[in-house]
Amino acid sequence: MRGTAGLINRTGENGGVPFRSSRFFCVGNKWYFSTREGFDSGPYADKSRAETGLRRFLHIVQILPQHAASH
Repeated sequence: MRGTAGLINRTGENGGVPFRSSRFFCVGNKWYFSTREGFDSGPYADKSRAETGLRRFLHIVQILPQHAASH
């Protein structure tokens, strides 16, 4: 379903599409990513490496026991 400004709801979402910011940001030619938990990871040499770092982080979070991921 499309929300405002051509944005698309994620699977299972209904209603208006909430504001979403990019997880990636650049400071002084170094790249970082932010997690929903408020953790910033970096610096990385380029955005591609930051994307790889995020994929690795998400993989680790998925394999952690459920209670460990929430602390």
